[in-house]
Amino acid sequence: MIVRVFDDKISLGAAAAEQAATTMRQAIFDGRRARIIVATGTSQLDFLDALTKAKNIDWQRVEMFHLDEYVGLPITHPASFRKYLLERLILKTGITHYDLLDGSGDLSEVVRRVGEILQSAPVDIAFAGIGENGHLAFNDPPADFQAEEPYLIVNLDEACRRQQVDEGWFADLSEVPLRAISMSVRQILKAKGIISVVPDARKALAVKRCVEGEISPMAPASILRTHPNATIYLDRDSAGLLSPATLVAFAAGG
Repeated sequence: MIVRVFDDKISLGAAAAEQAATTMRQAIFDGRRARIIVATGTSQLDFLDALTKAKNIDWQRVEMFHLDEYVGLPITHPASFRKYLLERLILKTGITHYDLLDGSGDLSEVVRRVGEILQSAPVDIAFAGIGENGHLAFNDPPADFQAEEPYLIVNLDEACRRQQVDEGWFADLSEVPLRAISMSVRQILKAKGIISVVPDARKALAVKRCVEGEISPMAPASILRTHPNATIYLDRDSAGLLSPATLVAFAAGG
């Protein structure tokens, strides 16, 4: 795993987007669809904005999946990840191949159908964040590192739900759904490459636990250290608790 640190979230997002775009262009050049998994949330806004502006990507040859969606939340709700992706990626780029998770539909059918499509071919690149509680997608601690299913129905812990309120997606904790559809940890790790975009000081403790602590279900994103081609993009604030030795080691893929 490589850790890259930038002065601010804008430069972080631009650099991550360039790596993502390079991977996608190569897949398309090789004659395939570029298959991507997209993360959502406040932390991904600058990255996705930069990615939608990247040059020389044939978005008609991109196939998009996403990490998670709330159970029971309509697509019209401001916090819906389907709404987020439609407004911030799909409609901006003209992607026509995408598979959205309908958390207000028949959950077993949704996870079966999208999971089958997802597993039908390799994924070129997965984008992910790290939650304030260390979660990867909506796999809150203690995360299931063993589940083989591509998507799981998970319970959201209070720390995760409170983060959604603090980011302004919901007015108070009672409005945040208790469950979500989440891509499993094992499925995320099957991607050929992973780009984790993690700005802001509020993520610093989670970053420290995931980069310097034990690889453990209690720090779900720590599992990224087992992936052969994962890069975590930080700004000065989110990297603020990492030791100088850690930064040196992981700059070289430690």
